[in-house]
Amino acid sequence: MKFSADKDLTFQRAVEIMFEKLGTDKIMALASSVKDHVMVRNVSCLFYDGKVWFKTDKNFRKTQQLYENPRVALCWSGVQIEGLAENKGLVVDEPGRRFEQLYRKHLWGSYNKYSHEDTEIIIEVSPKFVEIWDTDEENYAYQIFLDFDTESVEVKQYDQT
Repeated sequence: MKFSADKDLTFQRAVEIMFEKLGTDKIMALASSVKDHVMVRNVSCLFYDGKVWFKTDKNFRKTQQLYENPRVALCWSGVQIEGLAENKGLVVDEPGRRFEQLYRKHLWGSYNKYSHEDTEIIIEVSPKFVEIWDTDEENYAYQIFLDFDTESVEVKQYDQT
């Protein structure tokens, strides 16, 4: 998908571009850190309601890190999301079980392999800052920066024309 190289993007349009790029689901690299101990691992993510969602076992090391430091970064193919992770409880306890239904639909392999009803929790990541690498129709590179706290967007040219 080509992104717009429009330097006058609105914040809302930049958010739309981000979620268009990500689609419904992706395997993303998740980085977390506690006391300068950094870990990166892949997680199966869903995207809805303006957030990033994944499930994990409440006993895993990454989950313990998230309890101590909820600041995380997620990355997939030129989209980096820095945000805050929040434990939303057991997958099976979610009212309406929306996450579980979407996970089963879009990430069946992971759902089928890693479903332990008594230990699987939902993690919601609220984006705080996003960097998207973009190219225009002539293949010149741009970066799009989204600041969710100020609802601002900045587009920077990377290549010289």
